[in-house]
Amino acid sequence: MITYDKIYINGAWVPSEGKGVLEVTNSATEEIIATIPDGTTGDVDKAVAAAKAAFEGWSALPSEKRAEYLMKIHAGLEARTQEIAEAVAREVGMPVGMATMIQVGLPKGNFAITAGLLGTYKFEEEIGNSIVVREPFGVVGCISPWNYPLHQIAAKVAYAMAAGCTVVLKPSEIAPIDAFILAEIIEEIGL
Repeated sequence: MITYDKIYINGAWVPSEGKGVLEVTNSATEEIIATIPDGTTGDVDKAVAAAKAAFEGWSALPSEKRAEYLMKIHAGLEARTQEIAEAVAREVGMPVGMATMIQVGLPKGNFAITAGLLGTYKFEEEIGNSIVVREPFGVVGCISPWNYPLHQIAAKVAYAMAAGCTVVLKPSEIAPIDAFILAEIIEEIGL
Protein backbone atom coordinates (compact mmCIF):
# COMPACT_ATOMS: atom_id res chain seq x y z
CA MET A 1 0.00 0.00 0.00
CA ILE A 2 1.21 3.51 -0.83
CA THR A 3 0.80 6.28 1.72
CA TYR A 4 0.93 9.89 0.63
CA ASP A 5 0.85 12.00 3.77
CA LYS A 6 1.72 15.38 2.26
CA ILE A 7 0.65 17.59 -0.63
CA TYR A 8 2.90 19.48 -3.04
CA ILE A 9 2.70 23.26 -2.69
CA ASN A 10 5.28 25.89 -3.63
CA GLY A 11 7.95 23.37 -4.56
CA ALA A 12 7.72 21.43 -1.30
CA TRP A 13 5.85 18.52 0.25
CA VAL A 14 3.82 19.98 3.12
CA PRO A 15 1.25 18.55 5.51
CA SER A 16 -2.38 19.18 4.63
CA GLU A 17 -4.46 21.24 7.02
CA GLY A 18 -6.95 18.36 6.87
CA LYS A 19 -6.75 15.73 9.56
CA GLY A 20 -8.36 12.90 7.60
CA VAL A 21 -7.23 10.64 4.79
CA LEU A 22 -8.95 9.38 1.69
CA GLU A 23 -8.61 5.75 0.68
CA VAL A 24 -7.81 4.85 -2.91
CA THR A 25 -9.15 1.45 -3.90
CA ASN A 26 -8.28 -1.08 -6.55
CA SER A 27 -11.24 -0.92 -8.93
CA ALA A 28 -11.18 -4.69 -9.53
CA THR A 29 -10.66 -6.00 -5.99
CA GLU A 30 -11.83 -3.07 -3.84
CA GLU A 31 -8.60 -3.50 -1.87
CA ILE A 32 -7.18 -0.26 -0.45
CA ILE A 33 -4.06 0.50 -2.48
CA ALA A 34 -3.19 3.98 -1.25
CA THR A 35 -4.15 6.75 1.12
CA ILE A 36 -3.94 10.46 0.41
CA PRO A 37 -4.51 13.55 2.56
CA ASP A 38 -8.06 14.86 2.77
CA GLY A 39 -7.27 18.40 1.66
CA THR A 40 -9.04 21.54 2.79
CA THR A 41 -10.00 24.91 1.38
CA GLY A 42 -7.07 26.27 3.40
CA ASP A 43 -4.75 24.00 1.40
CA VAL A 44 -6.26 25.38 -1.80
CA ASP A 45 -5.75 28.94 -0.58
CA LYS A 46 -2.08 28.20 0.15
CA ALA A 47 -1.61 26.60 -3.27
CA VAL A 48 -3.24 29.54 -5.05
CA ALA A 49 -1.12 32.04 -3.10
CA ALA A 50 2.04 30.10 -4.02
CA ALA A 51 1.00 29.91 -7.69
CA LYS A 52 0.28 33.65 -7.72
CA ALA A 53 3.70 34.36 -6.22
CA ALA A 54 5.40 32.09 -8.79
CA PHE A 55 3.50 33.55 -11.73
CA GLU A 56 5.72 36.58 -12.30
CA GLY A 57 8.89 34.52 -12.60
CA TRP A 58 7.36 31.68 -14.62
CA SER A 59 5.53 33.94 -17.06
CA ALA A 60 8.71 35.93 -17.70
CA LEU A 61 10.70 32.78 -18.48
CA PRO A 62 11.53 32.57 -22.20
CA SER A 63 9.40 30.04 -24.06
CA GLU A 64 12.53 28.01 -24.84
CA LYS A 65 13.12 27.51 -21.10
CA ARG A 66 9.49 26.57 -20.51
CA ALA A 67 9.85 24.03 -23.34
CA GLU A 68 12.94 22.58 -21.64
CA TYR A 69 10.95 22.04 -18.43
CA LEU A 70 8.09 20.43 -20.35
CA MET A 71 10.57 18.04 -21.97
CA LYS A 72 12.07 17.24 -18.57
CA ILE A 73 8.59 16.34 -17.36
CA HIS A 74 8.15 14.20 -20.47
CA ALA A 75 11.43 12.41 -19.67
CA GLY A 76 10.37 11.89 -16.06
CA LEU A 77 7.09 10.36 -17.19
CA GLU A 78 8.98 8.19 -19.66
CA ALA A 79 11.22 6.89 -16.89
CA ARG A 80 8.24 6.01 -14.72
CA THR A 81 5.89 4.73 -17.43
CA GLN A 82 5.48 1.22 -16.03
CA GLU A 83 4.86 2.43 -12.48
CA ILE A 84 2.24 4.95 -13.62
CA ALA A 85 0.53 2.47 -15.95
CA GLU A 86 0.24 -0.10 -13.17
CA ALA A 87 -1.13 2.46 -10.72
CA VAL A 88 -3.71 3.79 -13.15
CA ALA A 89 -4.68 0.25 -14.19
CA ARG A 90 -5.46 -0.57 -10.57
CA GLU A 91 -7.35 2.66 -10.01
CA VAL A 92 -9.52 2.74 -13.14
CA GLY A 93 -9.64 -0.92 -14.15
CA MET A 94 -7.84 -0.80 -17.47
CA PRO A 95 -5.44 -3.56 -18.57
CA VAL A 96 -1.81 -2.53 -17.99
CA GLY A 97 -0.93 -2.73 -21.70
CA MET A 98 -3.71 -0.33 -22.62
CA ALA A 99 -2.91 1.89 -19.63
CA THR A 100 0.70 2.08 -20.81
CA MET A 101 -0.38 3.18 -24.27
CA ILE A 102 -3.33 5.41 -23.39
CA GLN A 103 -3.05 6.50 -19.77
CA VAL A 104 0.70 7.22 -19.90
CA GLY A 105 1.49 7.46 -23.61
CA LEU A 106 -0.96 10.26 -24.34
CA PRO A 107 0.15 12.41 -21.37
CA LYS A 108 3.81 12.00 -22.31
CA GLY A 109 2.84 13.08 -25.81
CA ASN A 110 1.03 16.15 -24.47
CA PHE A 111 4.13 17.41 -22.70
CA ALA A 112 6.39 16.72 -25.70
CA ILE A 113 3.98 18.17 -28.28
CA THR A 114 3.42 21.26 -26.17
CA ALA A 115 7.17 21.77 -25.82
CA GLY A 116 7.52 21.47 -29.58
CA LEU A 117 4.76 24.00 -30.21
CA LEU A 118 6.62 26.58 -28.18
CA GLY A 119 9.30 26.62 -30.87
CA THR A 120 6.88 27.93 -33.50
CA TYR A 121 4.01 29.55 -31.61
CA LYS A 122 3.71 33.29 -32.17
CA PHE A 123 2.96 35.01 -28.89
CA GLU A 124 3.03 38.30 -30.77
CA GLU A 125 2.12 38.89 -34.39
CA GLU A 126 1.05 41.67 -36.68
CA ILE A 127 -2.35 41.22 -38.27
CA GLY A 128 -3.25 44.03 -40.63
CA ASN A 129 -2.48 47.25 -38.81
CA SER A 130 -2.77 45.65 -35.38
CA ILE A 131 -0.39 43.78 -33.13
CA VAL A 132 -1.94 40.80 -31.40
CA VAL A 133 -0.18 39.85 -28.17
CA ARG A 134 -0.97 36.57 -26.47
CA GLU A 135 0.23 36.59 -22.89
CA PRO A 136 -0.21 34.49 -19.75
CA PHE A 137 -3.03 35.62 -17.52
CA GLY A 138 -2.30 34.07 -14.14
CA VAL A 139 -3.10 30.98 -12.12
CA VAL A 140 -4.99 28.17 -13.82
CA GLY A 141 -7.10 25.91 -11.62
CA CYS A 142 -7.42 22.33 -12.91
CA ILE A 143 -9.74 19.59 -11.71
CA SER A 144 -9.21 16.19 -13.32
CA PRO A 145 -11.61 13.25 -13.69
CA TRP A 146 -11.00 9.66 -12.68
CA ASN A 147 -11.32 7.94 -16.06
CA TYR A 148 -8.34 9.51 -17.86
CA PRO A 149 -6.53 10.91 -14.84
CA LEU A 150 -3.02 11.71 -16.08
CA HIS A 151 -4.14 12.45 -19.63
CA GLN A 152 -6.63 15.07 -18.45
CA ILE A 153 -4.01 16.51 -16.11
CA ALA A 154 -1.45 16.75 -18.93
CA ALA A 155 -4.00 18.21 -21.36
CA LYS A 156 -4.57 21.06 -18.93
CA VAL A 157 -1.24 21.51 -17.15
CA ALA A 158 1.14 21.24 -20.13
CA TYR A 159 -0.65 23.89 -22.17
CA ALA A 160 -1.15 26.24 -19.22
CA MET A 161 2.54 25.98 -18.36
CA ALA A 162 3.55 26.49 -21.99
CA ALA A 163 1.47 29.65 -22.10
CA GLY A 164 3.35 30.95 -19.05
CA CYS A 165 0.61 30.36 -16.50
CA THR A 166 1.07 28.71 -13.12
CA VAL A 167 -1.21 25.86 -12.08
CA VAL A 168 -3.10 24.53 -9.08
CA LEU A 169 -4.23 20.95 -9.66
CA LYS A 170 -6.89 19.00 -7.81
CA PRO A 171 -6.70 15.39 -9.04
CA SER A 172 -9.53 12.91 -8.80
CA GLU A 173 -9.66 11.31 -5.37
CA ILE A 174 -10.54 8.03 -7.12
CA ALA A 175 -7.37 8.01 -9.25
CA PRO A 176 -4.82 10.37 -7.66
CA ILE A 177 -1.62 8.32 -7.65
CA ASP A 178 -0.48 9.54 -11.07
CA ALA A 179 -0.82 13.16 -9.91
CA PHE A 180 1.43 12.46 -6.93
CA ILE A 181 3.97 10.84 -9.26
CA LEU A 182 3.78 13.86 -11.58
CA ALA A 183 4.44 16.14 -8.58
CA GLU A 184 7.44 13.97 -7.65
CA ILE A 185 8.77 14.38 -11.20
CA ILE A 186 8.24 18.12 -11.09
CA GLU A 187 10.11 18.28 -7.78
CA GLU A 188 12.96 16.13 -9.19
CA ILE A 189 13.52 18.52 -12.11
CA GLY A 190 13.66 21.50 -9.77
CA LEU A 191 10.54 23.24 -11.01
